[in-house]
Amino acid sequence: MSAKSSEKGATTPLVILPGLICDSRMFGETLAAIPGSMVIDGFYGGADRIEAMADYALARMPERCALLGHSMGARVALEVIRKAPERVERLALVDTGTHPVKPGEQDGRYRLRDLGRVQGMAALVSQWLPPMMGFAGLRDEALMDRLYAMAVSAGISTFEAQIEALLHRPVVDALLPTIVCPTLVAVGRQDQWSPVAQHEAIAVALPDARLRVVEHAGHMMPSESPQAFNQIVREWLGQPAPIHVQYQVEGEV
Repeated sequence: MSAKSSEKGATTPLVILPGLICDSRMFGETLAAIPGSMVIDGFYGGADRIEAMADYALARMPERCALLGHSMGARVALEVIRKAPERVERLALVDTGTHPVKPGEQDGRYRLRDLGRVQGMAALVSQWLPPMMGFAGLRDEALMDRLYAMAVSAGISTFEAQIEALLHRPVVDALLPTIVCPTLVAVGRQDQWSPVAQHEAIAVALPDARLRVVEHAGHMMPSESPQAFNQIVREWLGQPAPIHVQYQVEGEV
């Protein structure tokens, strides 16, 4: 199984689906803090469609789990819900979006792809990563080095496959109102790629959702503010019943 997990089990295991050119290195502190947590590693086996990424995850997940998707991984999580809702006890959508492809999005993604093809993955990541970070994360050299190494290790072929998946992503407008499991929608306040307003719209579209905003974090919030992120995840895992949309701001804990 291409996944990493903590040693202790849990009644409902937590499965994390990473985002674009990310893997378990994004969630190291969460894996250490939450028993029964695991990340689906392996960059989705090189899949170039969200549907195939969902199949990759389903083949490696427990029969039933709490499913957390970060960024692109949240789109994969939604496709898992579409394919096998009975496998997901509760859902978390973190630093993400549910909108279709925006004007200019393809050109922007292809500019990065072409940079990587000509100058290498290091040049691509040097342009891609900084806008993903909040102000404090940008000043954390150790964190930046760790995320940079993770993203570079994915390689240009993985980046190419994953941006094609994003550019051909399934429409989810009709899916969102059908999701009945307790759902967490979480975002970093300084996320410029997937802003707070985007997550407010997602939470409103879901029948039973709680929106949480983490201060002083950007798009890479699980690594930028792991203590706050982990506390939110713990509360979501222990949530006793579906809760209609509630708005709550979280600072670092």
